[in-house]
Amino acid sequence: MINIREYIEKTVAISDEDWQLFSSKLKNRVFKKKSTILDVGETENYISFIESGIARFLIPKEDKDKDITFGFCFKNEFVSAYDSFLTRKPSLYKLQALSDISMWSISYNDLQEVYTKSFAGNVIGRLSSERLFLIKSKREQSLLNETAEERYLNLFTERPNLIKEVPLKYIASYIGVTAQALSRIRKRIS
Repeated sequence: MINIREYIEKTVAISDEDWQLFSSKLKNRVFKKKSTILDVGETENYISFIESGIARFLIPKEDKDKDITFGFCFKNEFVSAYDSFLTRKPSLYKLQALSDISMWSISYNDLQEVYTKSFAGNVIGRLSSERLFLIKSKREQSLLNETAEERYLNLFTERPNLIKEVPLKYIASYIGVTAQALSRIRKRIS
């Protein structure tokens, strides 16, 4: 849990009182590899901070080989189906544990209470929402402005842990190509 405070305090100092209120609302949740954290049709009730493990955002298809992967979150990052969390409407996508995962989560209702009772709550909410927005925006721009090869090469510099820890079939889906096309890209740049 100390990692969350360190992460937040890179941006703003948190008083012990505010930290006590916020941390008292955190709940540790653990998921086994390949288990569902949030399914399509469920409403997201948490913003979570990953203590260990990897999460994947996907749009499931009938043929599992055609699932569309559109995001990953790693250790020391916030994760949430944030649009569902904000709107209180069912999610249109799934959040899955790619590895065993441990996260510290705060519920929607508890976060609203923290917002009203502390300065830190607003900062934490802003930081997590800004981070999630920037990841989404960067991905959209990448899909519109870069080739699949450029997107793949950018993963090496921007998120090297993704290349090392995520199966290639999910990376292929993430950059918008088939596994075969990714194999050709990898051969070309070797």
